[in-house]
Amino acid sequence: MRYLRPLALVVALLTASVVVATAASAQTSPKPTATEVGVTATTIRIAVVADVDNSISPGIFAGSVAGVRGWAAYTNAHGGLAGRKVVVDFIDSHLSPSDSRNAVIQACSNDFALVGTSAVFLTNVSDIESCVDQAGAMTGVPDLALVATELAQQCSFTTYAVNPSPIICPTQNSHPQTYQANVGRAYYYASKFGKQLHGLYLLSGDIKSTTDSNRASMNEMQTAGSGIKSDLETVISAAAPQSAYTPLVLQLKQHNSTYAQSGSSVNTTVLLRKEAQLQGLTDPNFIWDCTLQCYDQSLLAAGPVMNGTYVSLLFLPFEEASSNSTLANFLKYTGKDKADGFGIQAYASGLLLSQAIDQIVKTNGVNGITRKAVFHELSTITAFNAGGMIGTTNIAGRKVSPCYVLTKVENGKFVRVTPTKKGTFDCNPRNVSQIKLDISQ
Repeated sequence: MRYLRPLALVVALLTASVVVATAASAQTSPKPTATEVGVTATTIRIAVVADVDNSISPGIFAGSVAGVRGWAAYTNAHGGLAGRKVVVDFIDSHLSPSDSRNAVIQACSNDFALVGTSAVFLTNVSDIESCVDQAGAMTGVPDLALVATELAQQCSFTTYAVNPSPIICPTQNSHPQTYQANVGRAYYYASKFGKQLHGLYLLSGDIKSTTDSNRASMNEMQTAGSGIKSDLETVISAAAPQSAYTPLVLQLKQHNSTYAQSGSSVNTTVLLRKEAQLQGLTDPNFIWDCTLQCYDQSLLAAGPVMNGTYVSLLFLPFEEASSNSTLANFLKYTGKDKADGFGIQAYASGLLLSQAIDQIVKTNGVNGITRKAVFHELSTITAFNAGGMIGTTNIAGRKVSPCYVLTKVENGKFVRVTPTKKGTFDCNPRNVSQIKLDISQ
């Protein structure tokens, strides 16, 4: 027994030292404190500024709000951010320049960052860029924007988007400017339907900046691969009645067109197709082409007339939630009834902020959370894919992702067309096209 006593003493001393060390560590581990505007010891306030309540297009970006709230709900259910609960402040910009500006001024004073910003009349970003942080410096507010129609916001040093803007910002003051777009579907159409495609390009006619963005992406569709020639190009208001589409369909028939694309809101595609059916333009090989805005239940609700409409996505279809846990969480925490193409990218914008903050905590601890630190981290993220839910995107470089999925409406559902394997993207580098146009003022 005398040989065991020294051993027991050593074990006891080691155990005591571990307990003391653990206690000391617990005592010195920093507790969260207020570190920045919108950051307290217990909460991080995030603002989502979006056009929702308005008479022109009611609820147009309600999905953006739902997506940000869904991200916050998911984040809080999994421990929050930097030991703090995420609180979302929704500020409605009402499709109004003055309300948009007032919204970001309010966010500057109360919130840490802007996430999922969807205000098409946000023409003045000086209030975002000159926003003073807790230290009194004009650091600006991180703007993880979803819809940035104005050049000032697209190229602001404060803007980081999961779906980068079409203009290559270093060329914004050049004549011409350089624009980028994902036109992967043009290659698919050419391979399936032949190389002599031609038809209608319908531009959004309510805001010049949106019209310019449409023109850039549609011109790239005309040059990608063998190109889809323009028979006619026109602008139209999202508020236009079906009768406004009558002459357009007549011209499609006169030109024996094979293609039509609307860059405006989802209802424009619905009305165009209804008018085409009315006039007997029902060729099953006619390509009715649309993008993000058409991935919406209202398109399916229009009924069988929408069968055959192609919808190109930069994210996985909701129908494939079983193939991707991030997508499944988006639908769970946002709500399937509230989820749309804008919402999923707003949710991804929240995940982008989470990634930046997690890196700050890893490097500087829970009290290193400042706007300046977030800007630094965002400027280093060059391959973001929101857990595989969206195509890999160079956020820092503001480069459009080459990744896309093409779907088609069949019997009231969005059905994957290409690539055929669920949970995957076509990421061929050729999918991103650049073009020079002189349309920016």
